[in-house]
Amino acid sequence: MSDGQQTHVIGWGIGLPTQILTNEKLESIVDTSSHWIQSRTGIVERRIASTDESTYSLGLTAAKQALHEAGMLASDVEMIVVATSTGEYGFPAVANQIQHGIEADHAAAFDINTACTGFVSAISVADSLIRSGQHNNVLVVGSETMSRIVDWTDRSTCVLFGDGAGALLLQGSRKQGGILSSVQWSDGSGAPYLYVENINHDVDRRNFIKMDGREVFKFAVRAMTEATIKSATLAGISIPEIDLVIPHQANIRIIEAAARALDMPLDRFVTNVDKYGNTSAASVPIALYEAIIDGRIQSGMKLILVAFGAGLSAGGVAIEWA
Repeated sequence: MSDGQQTHVIGWGIGLPTQILTNEKLESIVDTSSHWIQSRTGIVERRIASTDESTYSLGLTAAKQALHEAGMLASDVEMIVVATSTGEYGFPAVANQIQHGIEADHAAAFDINTACTGFVSAISVADSLIRSGQHNNVLVVGSETMSRIVDWTDRSTCVLFGDGAGALLLQGSRKQGGILSSVQWSDGSGAPYLYVENINHDVDRRNFIKMDGREVFKFAVRAMTEATIKSATLAGISIPEIDLVIPHQANIRIIEAAARALDMPLDRFVTNVDKYGNTSAASVPIALYEAIIDGRIQSGMKLILVAFGAGLSAGGVAIEWA
């Protein structure tokens, strides 16, 4: 790829389970109330994968839709990057499954696991691959089945998470705009605040999400604020010039606190946590997809995609939509 080319979004798609789990239904599963969940998190319902749906199948649906939207053949995809922490296998990667599923016979593929930050991390990697000239057409997917790693007896976590997938097709172009900057960072000292054990030596106990909600909340507000400022500054965008922020959908209170810290009105933040809960690496692309379909995103608008997650990790991407 020659100098002067930028990475542009040319296709988008989502994959959502058909089953909806409402707060009212959760009242019959765990000791909680619909009012408590909604008032503390903003979540009203979430999608839950059925037995015949998987991280792979949801991601495949999103990938196919992104290809269709872009009008691109799968054979033209050169790299597939999937952000997930809930693949059905330890290996192979979900990306390899999707590569086969869409028949992208010439594409390399790999997964990224930075939990909820994953999709932003994957975009950053894909942008680097395109800018370096290694690849020109990169498919980025965020797909999760979080319902399969939550403890449905733990009311502090099971009410938060849902399942879903989103995808973007990225392409190098000499057009103006596109991805302007990306930032990522981690604080490994916070690893004990949000984790899932991988190897379990107790066969009678499944591996579930463990979370210190108070510590994660504090990190999340700071990380969302800093990642937005850093990615915007690197792109030469002032905070008032940001048209929309597409944040990780973990908790409406986190988004509201970040908006206050940035002195931005909440209506400049895309939110759909009420419908899907926290879908981890899928939340940013699902929110972006809905903003596109709803007509909230127009050519020339300046966007910030921002996320935080286990690691603890955080990242942001600035885009001029073209």
